[in-house]
Amino acid sequence: MSTATDLTVVDVEHVDKRFTLRHSHSLKEWAMWTVRGRKGELAETFLALDDVSMQIRRGESVGLLGFNGSGKSTMLKLLSGVMLPDSGTIGIRGRIAGLIEVGAGFHPDLTGRENVYLNGSILGMSEKEIDAKFDQIVAFSEIEKFIDTEVKFYSSGMFLRLAFAVAAHSEPDIFLIDEILAVGDEPFQRKCIERVQELRAQGQTLVVVTHDLDMVQRVCQRGVVLNKGHKEFDGDIVGAVAHLRGER
Repeated sequence: MSTATDLTVVDVEHVDKRFTLRHSHSLKEWAMWTVRGRKGELAETFLALDDVSMQIRRGESVGLLGFNGSGKSTMLKLLSGVMLPDSGTIGIRGRIAGLIEVGAGFHPDLTGRENVYLNGSILGMSEKEIDAKFDQIVAFSEIEKFIDTEVKFYSSGMFLRLAFAVAAHSEPDIFLIDEILAVGDEPFQRKCIERVQELRAQGQTLVVVTHDLDMVQRVCQRGVVLNKGHKEFDGDIVGAVAHLRGER
């Protein structure tokens, strides 16, 4: 039975997510598969998340931790609505802003200015809200000289700066971040971390995926460790990091 309360903004119940892995096969294998009436599978499946449940309360800052292939990025994509679970349920209460891929939601043929309005509207901001925060967003991104340049000419670092600036000023109820702070120079990374800490101090809910265990301890209070699709640990962030390091 769910332990969710009125303060729960993320409610994950018995979630499975499976992917189909397609491999290259020889002509002989394909021929035999066809002769047999296409019986059996030439592709195998991979269970990225296996019966995972967790609840996140309003104002919590949670780090999703685990080695490559543990399922943490898959979970973040399910929370954002980019993907749907194969079984189980995910309940979200509030507005989500997700930084899951650099430049996601940006249109390459539009300028930075136009993409601020496009991305801001995708994140639920009204035109009036974007107007009021436009100068703050551009100043934070530090790409004022290029704001009227088409983003297809931006470097990945410029994409990052503008994407983070828009999302971080959209006042989300739930802020999802996936390794995006690993891109860009160190001064901007520090600036992003400071902004994330400000959001946490303002009571916004954070869900962070990162391999930077020192950084996650600075911005998160709680850690959930995933291992090969299973939830293995759920507790304070110091304990979660210690648990993960103990596996090495």
